[in-house]
Amino acid sequence: MRGTRAKKEKAKGTKIFIIVLVLLIIIAGVLFAMKIMGENKNTELTNANGEQVNDKNEEVKVATPKTLAGKERPIAVMIDNHIDAMPQAGLLEADIVYEIIVEGGETRLMLVLQGKDLEKVGPIRSARHYFLDYALENDAIYVHYGWSPQAESDISTLGVNNINGIYESSSSFWRVSDKYAPHNAVSSIENISNIADRKGYRRDYNKEPVLNYVVAEVELEEGEIANTVTIPYSYANTVKYEYDADKKEYVRYSRGKKQVDWDSEKTITTKNIIITKAKNSTLNDGSGKGRQTLDNIGTLDGYYITNGKAIKIKCVKDSRSGQTVYKDLEGNEINVNDGKTFIQICPIDSKITFE
Repeated sequence: MRGTRAKKEKAKGTKIFIIVLVLLIIIAGVLFAMKIMGENKNTELTNANGEQVNDKNEEVKVATPKTLAGKERPIAVMIDNHIDAMPQAGLLEADIVYEIIVEGGETRLMLVLQGKDLEKVGPIRSARHYFLDYALENDAIYVHYGWSPQAESDISTLGVNNINGIYESSSSFWRVSDKYAPHNAVSSIENISNIADRKGYRRDYNKEPVLNYVVAEVELEEGEIANTVTIPYSYANTVKYEYDADKKEYVRYSRGKKQVDWDSEKTITTKNIIITKAKNSTLNDGSGKGRQTLDNIGTLDGYYITNGKAIKIKCVKDSRSGQTVYKDLEGNEINVNDGKTFIQICPIDSKITFE
């Protein structure tokens, strides 16, 4: 009897041991499976930079555009584009450059700069009233050296935060010796910032950028080929861009010459080109100087050009201070590649060509 009982107890112990062993194996398997599932889940949770997010409650970081993304208020500087003013300082570092026709068939440029520390920017020229519209839509402090009567009046009427270099000290705005007047007035961003602070101008950026910048590369699949872009402004000035497919940017030419930086002689390039066709006409102001005005409010025809392609767009501006919205022909705001943009506001009858 004792032998039989012992055998039963031994069998019972063996059975319990086997059950416990099986349970341990099952638990180990479940834990291993959970680990694998967790790793797979973490692999699927990635941000726009491809970085893994290991905690489902962790905020997914999304890559954001860098152009005009800072909190510092931009500075808009009027730049001379006469042949005797070239090369200029500031085009290389600008976030946006506007080019618009002025008297005599010439053009002037307006640089929009944010967070740049330039020891020299210029040559700086006098204000024209329609450039104010684009300083306002960028929430920029407007810098110029002199002004037309129309610009002086509108600066006051529109309450434009401006800095007129003519009324500043020669240590803040000065004339250089390697160019001659009036094509040689320059300043620095530090000087401009100090004057803005002295005048009590707001320095924080209160608007979203005018352009809808995106990080993902914009490829205009339906666009026409635009490896060479030619924009005639007048008999005096034709602008041309040549696409560099290796660098995926455009090289800028003016009056048949490649544009370079004043001091470094680096080539001026841009990621994006936007063309707006706007009617300009001569002011009847009695001055005899042929100053221009611009019909730029409303919906205007244009193009967006990037990465060797161009599409037709509509450029919608509701008021002088309102931001221009650039839309495709279906009415959707266009995405713009992160990077520098030249905005060419050219005569409405300009014979623009793409090759």
